[in-house]
Amino acid sequence: MSESRKFYVYGLFVVVGIIFLFRLLYLQVLDNTYETASNSIRAIPDVPMRGQVYDRNGKLIVFNTLVYDLYVTPSKVRVADTLALCNLFKITRPKFDSLMQAARTFSYRKPSLFLRQLSKQEFARIQDALVDYPGFDYQKSSIRTYSAPTLAHALGYVSEISKKQLDDQDYPYYRQGDLVGQSGLEKFYEEQLRGRRGVRYVMQDVNGVAKGAWKDGEMDTVAMAGQNLYTSIDLDLQQYVDSLMLHKAGAVVAIEPSSGEVIAITSAPSYDPALFATRDFSKNYTALQKNPYRPLYNRAVMGSYRPGSTFKTVQALVAMQEGVIGPGSVFSHAGAPMKCHGHGALSGVNSAIQWSCNPYFYHVFRRMIYANAEKNAFKASSIGLKKWHEYTEKFGFGQKLGVDLPSEAKGVLPSVEYYDKRIGKNQWRFGQIYSLSIGEGELLITPLKLANLAATIANRGWFKVPHLVKGVGKNNNPLPEYNEKHETGVARYYYEPVVNGMEMAVVRGTVARGAMIPGIQMCGKTGTSQNKKGKDHSIFIAFAPKDNPKIAIAVFVENAGFGGFAAAPVASLAIERYLNGHVQRKAYEQEWKNKNFLQNVILPRSQQPKPKNVAPTPLKPEATIVHQTAPKSTAVPAP
Repeated sequence: MSESRKFYVYGLFVVVGIIFLFRLLYLQVLDNTYETASNSIRAIPDVPMRGQVYDRNGKLIVFNTLVYDLYVTPSKVRVADTLALCNLFKITRPKFDSLMQAARTFSYRKPSLFLRQLSKQEFARIQDALVDYPGFDYQKSSIRTYSAPTLAHALGYVSEISKKQLDDQDYPYYRQGDLVGQSGLEKFYEEQLRGRRGVRYVMQDVNGVAKGAWKDGEMDTVAMAGQNLYTSIDLDLQQYVDSLMLHKAGAVVAIEPSSGEVIAITSAPSYDPALFATRDFSKNYTALQKNPYRPLYNRAVMGSYRPGSTFKTVQALVAMQEGVIGPGSVFSHAGAPMKCHGHGALSGVNSAIQWSCNPYFYHVFRRMIYANAEKNAFKASSIGLKKWHEYTEKFGFGQKLGVDLPSEAKGVLPSVEYYDKRIGKNQWRFGQIYSLSIGEGELLITPLKLANLAATIANRGWFKVPHLVKGVGKNNNPLPEYNEKHETGVARYYYEPVVNGMEMAVVRGTVARGAMIPGIQMCGKTGTSQNKKGKDHSIFIAFAPKDNPKIAIAVFVENAGFGGFAAAPVASLAIERYLNGHVQRKAYEQEWKNKNFLQNVILPRSQQPKPKNVAPTPLKPEATIVHQTAPKSTAVPAP
């Protein structure tokens, strides 16, 4: 080999050697990835505390309690005495075997959750003994703790992330065993509430025993707690409304009209949110899921009901704006296929609202549909309904309002396309849809939307999207979309006859006299939602005071009959409590707290309670048996 070729070969070896030296220098000195990935360095995630939740007055609703989660890595487990370990953890041998099998199924070499939510006392009992059981480790965590057993549906709950949720992550933030918001505000504001995860690097020996922080914690990152939520909920009013809805199925939604802030929101029957913040989550969830009265169902934002006569307010406003009637328009009962409620002569829109006259609004709706005076009834119906739909949609019906709660229902606002599909194009006309005139037929709304309607009328023509959170991270800092005004397109002066009619409905109209609030001008409208199974649903919308209103409310009481009978008293008591801070009508208050309408709910035969076969108890001759039942209701003439 020539000298020149030797030089090139030696030079090549030298260059390769230098490259390897630089690579080793980079891996062992400059690049921390190699060291953190080695067996001697263990990364321990630092899970942040979730943000807390406050009410509008600064009262704490949801906070965190420190607990410990126990993890297991199957490949590292060395257990000499399984029974002793089971006794230490206070679990049975079959339970231990099933937990280990689940861990192996997930991963043989990666840690997975073994026992969740050990209290400080439980963890202190096992902490020292863990060193004798390789493969078991712990992490600090927290559970949601509630200051009061209320707002279960609105707050929502957190639970362990599912495999599907893990797989569907856009960004790999969550790990197996992490808690994540599954419903309510916990889900809607998950990114804000969860905070930012940190990590600690710990040196350990060959036995997995920690020997201290790696590089004195230089590479550690601190967990950042989640942002707090400042809600618009008035906790005192919320608990009061809950008490009024005991023994009832339905919903109550109260809104501050000027801001769209939700003051109270109840879905009944409800449950204690603390039931989902324990190790017995699955057991408690299953029990509630099997309850025939559906306590897990959020009726306030998911329940779809016919609005009944409360919808007459919208019919009057749209008809006046379109010019088909005026504030003083009067109609006779002749030609209407529906009956009225036995009132006196009407003097216009305000009287029609006051007495909730069915024939009046039949003629109003008919005139709207046929206002174009087309000879072809089928074509005329399509043109008129399209115009009516455009106006009504601006009140928020037939769509999601955008409340900061998941699972909001759209409801149904029938359109030309809707009837074309169901009946046939050019095959339907007014005679098949006239039930819409009084809020029946195919029209479906949620309690939230009716509360928003009450707020819209209170504002005389506009609303802000209802929302429960008025501040994220700091008070008075809502999401931008909740500051936007939405106009209905109906002129302000057309609201006055409707507002006056709603006031007179309370003073002398379809509302039960006992629902009048001393010293407060409440404007309200009753409604009765037709129900094929059992009694009709009782509905009432209201706002107060009449001028510069502070609260708008919608109340639904299922299977309770007329709107003026059941829903109106609940609304009036809630309004009085909110505006005055107390209720003067103590006897009336107690009467409605004691009312039981759940007994009117007709359950499927398979879910009806079975009579218990209990042997009778011997009674003394003078003893009597008292059967506690809800007082019988007195029918009040209301729509």
